[in-house]
Amino acid sequence: MRLTRFTDLALRAVMRLAVTDQDETPTTREVADSMAVPYAHMAKVVTRLQHLGVIEARRGRGGGLALTELGRQSSVGWLTRTLEGDDEVVTCEGDTPCPLRTACRLRGVLRQAQEAFYRTLDPLTVADLVESPTGPVLLSLSPRPPGD
Repeated sequence: MRLTRFTDLALRAVMRLAVTDQDETPTTREVADSMAVPYAHMAKVVTRLQHLGVIEARRGRGGGLALTELGRQSSVGWLTRTLEGDDEVVTCEGDTPCPLRTACRLRGVLRQAQEAFYRTLDPLTVADLVESPTGPVLLSLSPRPPGD
């Protein structure tokens, strides 16, 4: 199973926000810069995460991003499933339907493997992902104000 770049960025963004102090609200640009990803991609990720209720985004002076309690306690499996969608690993229909589709066992086995992948992620929360040693590394990526 391979995650889309979008899901990868979303998971890294929530991990980054999970280690911020409650009074710190980094901007989308700051999160993108700290993760070395294009701002435009991160802006799309932030919008999706906000719609899911995983992060709160405030505009204007004093605004920024914050992880919600739902985001902190979210199952990594749920978040990954939601971001990836319910597409199967392989498709048997389409412009050129597979001639084996009525007698093939591959599709079902791959679906089981995909569900096993998600079940492995289900018990983990975003908070679990940022436990040491990950959390301190994420904090070191944060831009620091001059003089700190």
